[in-house]
Amino acid sequence: MVDAHNSGSPLNRWDLAEPQFLAAAGISRIDVVDSTGSTNADLLRAAGVDPGNWPDLSVLTAEYQSAARGRLDRQWEAPPLSAVSVSLVLRPVNAYGRPLPTQSYSWLSLIAALALRDMLLETAGLAAELKWPNDVLVGGRKIAGILAQLGPMTDGTVPPVILGTGLNVTLGQDELPVPTATSVLLAGGTTTDRTLLLKGYLQRFAVLYRQFCNADGDPTAGMGGGASLHKRVEANMATLGKQVRAQLPGDHEIIGHASRLDEYGSLLVVDRDSREHVVTAGDVVHLRPWPAGDGSGTGGYA
Repeated sequence: MVDAHNSGSPLNRWDLAEPQFLAAAGISRIDVVDSTGSTNADLLRAAGVDPGNWPDLSVLTAEYQSAARGRLDRQWEAPPLSAVSVSLVLRPVNAYGRPLPTQSYSWLSLIAALALRDMLLETAGLAAELKWPNDVLVGGRKIAGILAQLGPMTDGTVPPVILGTGLNVTLGQDELPVPTATSVLLAGGTTTDRTLLLKGYLQRFAVLYRQFCNADGDPTAGMGGGASLHKRVEANMATLGKQVRAQLPGDHEIIGHASRLDEYGSLLVVDRDSREHVVTAGDVVHLRPWPAGDGSGTGGYA
C-alpha cells in the first residue's frame, strides 16, 4: 500500500527534453516511459536490435519499474513516482573516436556514484558517501544503487555498457526495500523534485564521463584541472579504512581491512595475516572494528 503523502509528482517531460539541457549535457536522446519491467533490460534489448538509434549517452527513465534488478540478481520494486529509475547507453570513446580499453569500464559505475554524491550535496543538501562497489549512502543508509551491464556486440563493434541507477526519493519508512535503506525525503533533503534530481545527476555524470573518456579511461589523470577520478572516488568512499566482509562469487568470503582501490577500481582488502586480496566483484558488508585481542575476525554489522 502506497502512502499518499509519500507519492511524488510525475517527471516534467518537457523540461527533460529541453534542447539546451540536452546539448549542454551531451545527451543524444532521452525517453520517458510510464511503466516498464526494467530500464536496463529494455536498453540491453534495444541496443542489440537497433544500435544506430541508441548512441552514446542515450537515456531511458521510467516513472515505475516492476522488475528492477540489482547486483547478484536481486529484485526490488518502488512505488510509482517515488524513485529516479534511469539507465544510460554508454559507448566510451576518446576525443578522437578511439574506443576506451574495456578494463577501464569498471570505473563507469564509480563515476555514476560520484555524480550522484555530488548531485545530492548540491541539489538536495545531503552529504552522501560511496560504498564499494556501487552504492551511495546517506547517514550510513543506502539511498541509491547502480548496476552496469555489458550490452550485446553487433557487427563486430565494441559492446555498449548499460548503466542503470535507482535513487530512492519519496519512499516512506514502510516502503523501503530493506530497513537499512533511506530516501531523499527521509534523510531530510531540501528537494524531492525528481525532475530536478534527475537532471542534476545526468549533468554531473556527463561531465565526469566525458573527462574520463578524453583521458583514455585513465583514472589517475586530472579531471577538469582538479584531482583525478581515482583520488576523488577514494576521498568519498565510506568503505575505505573499515573492517569489511567481502562476499565473493562461489560462496567465498574475505574479512579484513579495506585499504585502497587499485587502478581498475577493485577493492584491496588486507586480512589479519597481512595478506592483501584484490576484490573485483561481490558484496561488501561494513563491519565494526575488531576488538583488541579478539582473534575471531568476525566483527559485527555496522
